[in-house]
Order: sequence, then C-alpha cells, then structure tokens
Amino acid sequence: MLKLDSRLVLIVLAITFVFAGCGQENRNQTSASKVNSGVGNATTPVSAAPDQAAKEPVEISFYYPVNVGGPLTKVIDSMADSFMEKNPNIKVKPVYTGNYGDNTVKIQAGVQAKQPPDVAVMMSTELYSMLDMEAIIPLDDFIAKDADFNRDDFYPAFVEDTQAGGHTYSVPFQRSTIILYYNKDMFKDAGLDPNQPPANWDELVDVAQKLNRDGHTGLEIPGNDDSYWMFQMFARQNASDPKQSIMGEDGKKANFNTPENVEALQFWLDLSHKYKAMPEGVIDWGATPTDFIEGKTAMMMHTSGNLTNVKSNAKFDFGVAFSPANKQFGSPTGGGNLYIFKDTSPEKQAAAWEFVKYLTAPEQAALFSSSSGYVGVRKSAYDTEAMKTYTEGFPQALVARDQLQYAFRELSTHNHGKVSSALTNQIQSALAGKIDAAGALKAAQEEADRALAPFNK
Repeated sequence: MLKLDSRLVLIVLAITFVFAGCGQENRNQTSASKVNSGVGNATTPVSAAPDQAAKEPVEISFYYPVNVGGPLTKVIDSMADSFMEKNPNIKVKPVYTGNYGDNTVKIQAGVQAKQPPDVAVMMSTELYSMLDMEAIIPLDDFIAKDADFNRDDFYPAFVEDTQAGGHTYSVPFQRSTIILYYNKDMFKDAGLDPNQPPANWDELVDVAQKLNRDGHTGLEIPGNDDSYWMFQMFARQNASDPKQSIMGEDGKKANFNTPENVEALQFWLDLSHKYKAMPEGVIDWGATPTDFIEGKTAMMMHTSGNLTNVKSNAKFDFGVAFSPANKQFGSPTGGGNLYIFKDTSPEKQAAAWEFVKYLTAPEQAALFSSSSGYVGVRKSAYDTEAMKTYTEGFPQALVARDQLQYAFRELSTHNHGKVSSALTNQIQSALAGKIDAAGALKAAQEEADRALAPFNK
C-alpha cells in the first residue's frame, strides 16, 4: 500500500512539472508577442508578422446606426464577417446603436468616459462637435501613405463634409440625398402620366392636390427630428445663388433668417395649410415610408436610403425623381461617415483604417448601396458588375446618384446639437401652426447665434 502511494505521488509530481513547463512556455510566447508587436503613431498603420497576427488579432469595436427601414444590421454584420475572413489579424465587433440620435449619445458618452469606439459611423454633421471634444483623429497620414485609397474616386458632394481646417477627418459611407417617391398606380387612377412626376414647385402643388383623393393623401414630408434637413432642401431650391448656404464655411455661422429662406419655409407650410396637398401638422419621419408603402400617401419626400425598403415592401409600381426645383434643383446630402477615434491605441487605429478602406472599397460600396438604397459613395462602385446588373434591373437606384450634381453639404456647425435643434424646434412650431415662417426663422437665428457666440470671439 505504501509502495502504491509513493508511485502515485511521483506520477502527480511529474504531471505537475509538465504542465508548469507548458504554462511557462505559453507565458514566454505571450510576452515575446507583446514585445515584438509594432507600435506606430496615431495615424500610421501597424504591421505584424503573420504567425503573430494569427495568435493575437487586434480587436476593434465598430458602432453604427440604422435610420431607415430594412434589415441593414444583417448587411453590416455580414460585411464585418467578410472583412475578418480576409483579415484574420483583425477582429471587428459590430455594435448596433439605434438611430442616429441614439448613436451620437452613446459615442459622446464613450468619448467622455475615455472609452470610445475604435471606429464608428456618425452623422457627417457631427464633424465640428467631434473636433470640439478632441474625439477623432485626422486621416491625412493614412491617406497619403496608402496607395490603395483614391480620394478622388469619391463623389465631391460627399467629400465636402469630411474636411475642416485643411484636414480630412472621415470617409463617406452611409450617404443619401432627398428624393421624391411616387405611386404610379395612383397617378394613373388620378388621370396623371405615371412617367411624368412633378419637376418643380408649381407642378408639385398641382399633382399633390389631384392625388389627395380616394382616402389617401397627395404628399407627405416628415417634419419631426429631421425637419432641419428637409428645410435645407427647400432653402437651396429657392436660393438665388445656387451655392448659397444656411451656414458659414468654418462652422461658426448660421444663415437661417433670410428673405429667401422665409419664402422657402412658407412654401412648406402652404403645402398643407393653403393648398391642402398634404396633412397638416408635424409628420413623423418613421411613419412616412410606412404610409407610402401601405398606400396611405401617393407621394413622399424622403431619404434615398429607404429605396430598398420601398422596393422590397411596396405592392405597387413606383417611381423616384429629383426633389422638385424652384429656382434650381437642390438637396442636402445626408447620412453618415466613418470616423476613427483618438483615445484608442495606434494598433487599433491602424486596424480601423483597414476596416474603413474595406467598407468603402468599390465592391463593398456597391453591395451596401444595392442592399439599402444609400448612394454608392464612389464612382467606381457603379463600374462593378454587381452594380451594373442591379441598376439595369432597377434604374430608380441611379436617381439619387444623378442628383448629386445639385447636392451640397448638410448643416454642420460647432455646437451642432443646439444649432440644429434651434432650427428643428422652430420649424416644428411653424408646422403645428404655433408661429409663422418669419417668426420661426427669426427665433431660430437668435438661438443659433447664442450657441455659436463662444466660437466667434
């Protein structure tokens, strides 16, 4: 018995030594890996040896919002999976954050807690706010050193809001314009040509009035959270100078209260109060595409990002067209860009840049556009076989892209939340009949001036 116990003790001791040796070897490998891992500056890609990358992938968090209907979360998750298959040294953790507003709140909270995402889709309008928080890094070094990245391939209307102070801070990704959707069946029933949508304000009023029948409305334009975006469309269409903007070039000035802008807002109000061409009051952003799909409205003004949602769910023949012109056509660009954040490691920033490049490569831009209705952000996306096939079968997808010749950057200023809210709140009050167009824009201008005063000293 004693001999047996002694043998057991020896066996246990031998096993212990073996495992201890293995553990020490693993720890030595881990330490060596950490010592040998490359560290660059904030905007320099870091390369790692293939065997090392396989053992220790860089993990990055990716925040993104969805502000339109349709299963876009699945599309983005699949794009992240595809990237990781091609880049086993990088692990991407996609985090769906809700709509754009929810997304901004979560990112700002992370920045303030020194725990930002590594890369995120944010509204292009948040550029100055992110700079004020010192939250993002410039991408100039990445772009200059990367022969695979061609900035000139991106549409100029989308590049415009990626830059400030001579630097580039984001890359276009989830971008849109405002387009007119119309129900061709309802056009036929009203005796209208289904291939002749309204091209100007006068025609819009006339057609919407004729379509306001048989239990459905002629037109819906959302006026709640995104009313300031819709207002910019009307303002540019009514501007004498096609380059006239409701903001200054440096993000320090708002130009809301002008005679032409008052006329533009008055036209929006007249569509319901005077012409009875659409419902009165504030129309909900999310309800508008649902109303169109369900046949409750014959036309709607909405983001091109809802194109695939309408295509997939509408049980009728529909068309899309440029937003009707007055003095000229015009639509603000919308949607989000890709930003890389400051309070994260150089390794993660370099990995994030590789992911940004992948998401915006021609093939991926084509995939995202055809899956969503957002505009392919670069010209070469439309040269891919996948996009050619898609647009040949669904030419409506080309309208938002073609409208880019009349597109311009969306309102973006320092203290953007307060400035945009000043305009949004007053427009909503006007739509609700609580204030006239002139009073609304006067009040919005005064509030915006107060919000921007600290940046104009």
